[in-house]
Amino acid sequence: MESLAMIEQWPVPRAAAAVIPADGGPVAFHGPVGERLPLASVTKPLAAWAMLIAIEEGAIELDEPAGPKGSTVRHLLAHTSGLAFDERREMAEPGTRRLYSNAGFEVLAEHLEAAAGMPFAEYLRQAVLEPLGMTATELRGSPAKDAVSTVEDLARFAAEVQAPRLLDPATAAEATRPVFPGLNGVLPGFGQHKPNDWGLGFEIRGNKSPHWTGALSSPRTFGHFGQSGTFLWVDPDARVAAVAVTDRDFGPWAGVVWPRFTDAVLEELRGTADGEREPAAADAG
Repeated sequence: MESLAMIEQWPVPRAAAAVIPADGGPVAFHGPVGERLPLASVTKPLAAWAMLIAIEEGAIELDEPAGPKGSTVRHLLAHTSGLAFDERREMAEPGTRRLYSNAGFEVLAEHLEAAAGMPFAEYLRQAVLEPLGMTATELRGSPAKDAVSTVEDLARFAAEVQAPRLLDPATAAEATRPVFPGLNGVLPGFGQHKPNDWGLGFEIRGNKSPHWTGALSSPRTFGHFGQSGTFLWVDPDARVAAVAVTDRDFGPWAGVVWPRFTDAVLEELRGTADGEREPAAADAG
């Protein structure tokens, strides 16, 4: 894909990216796609997928108590437990505000560790990484922000999210649509949004502006970005996903080049689809 070459113009020392079609077709890669780099908060979708598998296996339940009083596993996954960003301090009643929380994911991992009787990193490896062949991916600390991976591995995960093999499709669908819809909150790096909708471990684009995806992205687009300059998005209407990793921390540069990149990818795919349809129309005429 020509649009992938745009990453060469990003103001970063190194970048790699991939575009992953939902139909299982060939993945388009660009850059050093086998290089391991920190994911920062793109760790959360991986962790959430492991949590959802644990729920399907019966190790934990989505609506069982976890975290602050009145909070559940569902609240923690959806950033509505009321916990602060990076400390276990209660800032709001569960279910009343969208408070993005690394601490919430750490509490949730401990909750699963107690139920499953194994470290969360090992559960993640056995439940998600190993079955998907993500051999270069490793959790080295917090389940909120401390995984390392490659574009090749992230592409495998993006394919799984679009066509789940490890989860029931109904569970995946619930995780990628608004949970506790309509709650307001701050999207880190992009300010206050009303509403600031999230699923279970995935941010939902909706009509947020500004945003790190593109103007052409559908409202149903979901995914995550990380402070290490990394992102993963899935557009279910366009039936495509994209991932990127860089070695420069997130900053204003990302808010400029990521949306342009996303729109270029969607435009190119739309043009390809239109080009495929035109001969058929001509033949019919």
